[in-house]
Amino acid sequence: MPFFGNTFSPKKTPPRKSASLSNLHSLDRSTREVELGLEYGSPTMNLAGQSLKFENGQWIAGELYFLPFLEEENNLLRLKVDILLDMLSESTAESHLMEKELDELRISRKRK
Repeated sequence: MPFFGNTFSPKKTPPRKSASLSNLHSLDRSTREVELGLEYGSPTMNLAGQSLKFENGQWIAGELYFLPFLEEENNLLRLKVDILLDMLSESTAESHLMEKELDELRISRKRK
């Protein structure tokens, strides 16, 4: 027999209230669409200056808005790639020179 009585005695939960106190659920579908703004239309988005629209389960390409912008971005990316290739070739040449100097030092050390 526990000293303080039964340690596990949860209280009864009160009954739940109605899930929704709104009367919008009683309206017909067309009235609800007007009231709640459920008429969205087809989804559209713009990616890199190109308009895309979702119709009949597929994304359809629309108009190109910023074609010069895409060309500028492409030119910038080409320039960055060229710079990176130059940096890579420079660091490769430096490492080959260092390896050559290291080999020469090893050879001269062995001779002594």
